[in-house]
Amino acid sequence: MTRSDDFVAPGVLYAIVCGSSVARDVGTLVDLAQRDGWDVCVIATPDGNKFIDPAALRQQTGHPVRISFKNPGDDDVLPPPDAIIVAPATVNTVNKWAAGIADTLALGLLVEGLGLHLPIVAVPYTNSAMAAHPALRESMVRLASWGVDVLFGPQVVPLHPPGTGDLHRDRFPWRLALDRLNRLCVQDAPVDPDPSSGRGRTSDPGRPRGRDLTSEVDGSVGRDLAAEPDPA
Repeated sequence: MTRSDDFVAPGVLYAIVCGSSVARDVGTLVDLAQRDGWDVCVIATPDGNKFIDPAALRQQTGHPVRISFKNPGDDDVLPPPDAIIVAPATVNTVNKWAAGIADTLALGLLVEGLGLHLPIVAVPYTNSAMAAHPALRESMVRLASWGVDVLFGPQVVPLHPPGTGDLHRDRFPWRLALDRLNRLCVQDAPVDPDPSSGRGRTSDPGRPRGRDLTSEVDGSVGRDLAAEPDPA
């Protein structure tokens, strides 16, 4: 995607990674987003932290990688987010997020991000067996109905057999996730008139984001999640 002349990077992008081998490549997203003008911070779930190199990511982003909630009285070490990409988003994170569970820092930020009406793009990544569970489909539809831009389907990341996820890491759509977020930032959120606020744009809480996966078949998603039968 070529960025629109109207695109203005809102400032701070939180890249949230979950417990998948794809998380090893989050530096690719960091690099792409920095080229687009984003100040990127990486947040990992406890299992996501097993796959990343926090020291290398700190050097790349200029920010420490956050994994757990800070202690009472501690200062915030990251600037507040203007947008979020959660990728790879595991089945566990997607289902907990849709249920409003905030038992990790990553989930707390995602639940809070919905309440703040931040632009959020989610890229679920799982195998064909776990994708067949009806709870995942229901969770994705719920998140999309609340404004999350959920990218999922054969045209995004084809499902793979259990135990083979690491073989498909090179097909993960980091660029697509960022392009979708950039598009949201063109469509939504007027420029903040107060430059002292530290936020390049402000959110309009009355305008939903994302798309309704219960009725729309989007070209990048490749299917209507509510209508398509579960994969065999």
